[in-house]
Amino acid sequence: MTGNRVVVYNGPGQVSVETTDYPKLELPPDVVKGLGIKQAAPHAVILKLVTTNICGSDQHMVRGRTTAPVGQTLGHEITGEVVEAGDDVLFVKPGDICSVPFNIACGRCRMCNEGKTGICLNVNPARAGAAYGYVDMGGWIGGQAEYVMVPFADFNLLKFPDRDQALEKILDLTMLSDIFPTGYHGAYTAGVTTGSSAYIAGAGPVGLAAAHAAQLLGASVVIVGDMIPARLEQARSFGCETVDLTQGAALPDMIEQITGEPEVDAAVDAVGFEARGHGPDASEAPATVLNDIMTISRAGASLGVPGLYVTGDPGGVDENAKIGQIGVRLGLGWAKSHAFTTGQCPVKRYNRQLMNLILSDKAQIAKAVNATTISLDQSPEGYQDFDKGAAKKYVIDPHGSVAA
Repeated sequence: MTGNRVVVYNGPGQVSVETTDYPKLELPPDVVKGLGIKQAAPHAVILKLVTTNICGSDQHMVRGRTTAPVGQTLGHEITGEVVEAGDDVLFVKPGDICSVPFNIACGRCRMCNEGKTGICLNVNPARAGAAYGYVDMGGWIGGQAEYVMVPFADFNLLKFPDRDQALEKILDLTMLSDIFPTGYHGAYTAGVTTGSSAYIAGAGPVGLAAAHAAQLLGASVVIVGDMIPARLEQARSFGCETVDLTQGAALPDMIEQITGEPEVDAAVDAVGFEARGHGPDASEAPATVLNDIMTISRAGASLGVPGLYVTGDPGGVDENAKIGQIGVRLGLGWAKSHAFTTGQCPVKRYNRQLMNLILSDKAQIAKAVNATTISLDQSPEGYQDFDKGAAKKYVIDPHGSVAA
């Protein structure tokens, strides 16, 4: 192989598909230098991408709302076929189709041994935790590409048991790399269980995944809040109740109209730091959703926060917001004895079980998030449409595998 093509960030609102080197079984220079480890990666594989998805986290970078540099490669939602395996790889082989957790994890450190693969200590010299194609995450090449290198393959890869079945269900299985486990993590850590009432803030793909996960966990009612009509309609399409946050009514009152009381048992923030206030002309107010979910969650509730919050935001509404310091009413959460779970979802904690639900037709995640296939060359248009609020989860098909 002589080349590869990958989606690249070119400045606020701009991405392109560019030619780069075919991947090698080597670790990124930043990781090698920063951690003092060997560059050669006989524990790695090269994947030929079957599908790779556009994520809301990518969109934060493309909007210029992170410190991502021009030239940053993109993409951390990866499903692919093994085409080359290093000499130390024992349990996957060329031809296997696998899901790749967006968390890069060594499988050897204290955090990995505790199941906290989102904060692995051996994959990023800047901080705990790494991801493909993401700012400040170790310099790993992005997976919105034709080919990608995956390190520590025996630990990281989730191999699908049957190739034909995997290809048949690929639009569901592609969600295992991030948004299905992330949404499930949000609902699970919020304490959703049999008979719960649940509120999901945000009807983007992660919010819709959290809503479907809440249904799978046994919620009696799942309420999704958003400001985009098409996304609210998508939530209703698989049985969720919805609240339109552009309306003037207070959120507790809208909840009460649905459940008979102004609070819920569990709540999930699937929006993150680009949250807006309520009302038709609401401006950005980054603490809105966190304050909302404390307001409408019962005393003693747990709050799942898979929505992204950053430590550097050049477009923040004020100097505090630019460093991730926002006006959260922590006293309210303290007074109500709320528990918060934040951070990257540890994908490996959930992906195998969620795969089994998909393969047994118990989960319909592609339908819930409105999976929509595009080619690699259509990626720039996909980013533009997603930024406008399209009620779709864009699945990039670099080699025509889905169509075939």
